[in-house]
Amino acid sequence: MIDYLIGVDGGGTGTRVRLARPDGTLLAEGSSGPSALLHGIPNAWQSVEQAMAKAFAEAGIPVPQRERIAIGLGLAGVHNKGWAADFIGANPGYAAVALETDAYTTVLGAHEGKPGAIIALGTGSVGEALCEDGSRREVGGWGFPSGDEAGGAWIGMHAVNHIQHVTDGRAAASAFADAVIEHCGGNRDAIQQWLASATQTVYAQVARIVLGHADSNDTAREIMIEAGRHVALIAGALDTTARLPIALCGGLAEPMRAFLPGDLLARIVPASGDSAAGALQLIRQSLPADAVHSSVKE
Repeated sequence: MIDYLIGVDGGGTGTRVRLARPDGTLLAEGSSGPSALLHGIPNAWQSVEQAMAKAFAEAGIPVPQRERIAIGLGLAGVHNKGWAADFIGANPGYAAVALETDAYTTVLGAHEGKPGAIIALGTGSVGEALCEDGSRREVGGWGFPSGDEAGGAWIGMHAVNHIQHVTDGRAAASAFADAVIEHCGGNRDAIQQWLASATQTVYAQVARIVLGHADSNDTAREIMIEAGRHVALIAGALDTTARLPIALCGGLAEPMRAFLPGDLLARIVPASGDSAAGALQLIRQSLPADAVHSSVKE
């Protein structure tokens, strides 16, 4: 029998889990490093289990045997069916595993399982809609660098492209450019070395510099305005009728509001929950009623 449920939100920057009783009572949360499947299946499971152990520690509960735990996961990289199958196949012993994209668990959490749409803006970006007829629609989420417009890595990449122009003399210097150049090493040779090892996560770290200068620098502001245009395009493709409520989610959700077109802002609603909450919904929905205990005594 299952005594605990785990909801996992795993991406390219970090992993968050939520620990709950089978009746939905929340107990604790935990976090760890990235668990996006592109980082490798063993690493993903390791990050999930590290975050889970922190949640049990926060709840003051010794980590139980895995067969007493059912786990729902919304992970980046699930679109790669081979990776997803390998992840499920590497289940280290949990009683049940339900795996979905982090976009789908986010829309479940944001609208409590009801029809609605989300645009998740973090290291990457993706839009997902749960339509009134029960169908699903996904927009974006193609991955960096070819996609993920308006995500942190996309914003950072545009800033880095700008400093290449400034370093060459193709664009004017500014305090914004100086800040990005310093972040990337301070000179052309150092920037070249930075580029050689820069990952999606590393590019995303530059986004905070862009946001910090968007009020005072035209180039930084134009990068953010262009990001806002892409968010609007995602929203339009998700729901051509403009009827579904849209929640902005992720670390860039709040900063991005200042750069969104007014007609889109009018459609934005607060998210009721996050991807980890949606992952808990996912695993609860996948379990038969007789598979869980209604209460646990420690």
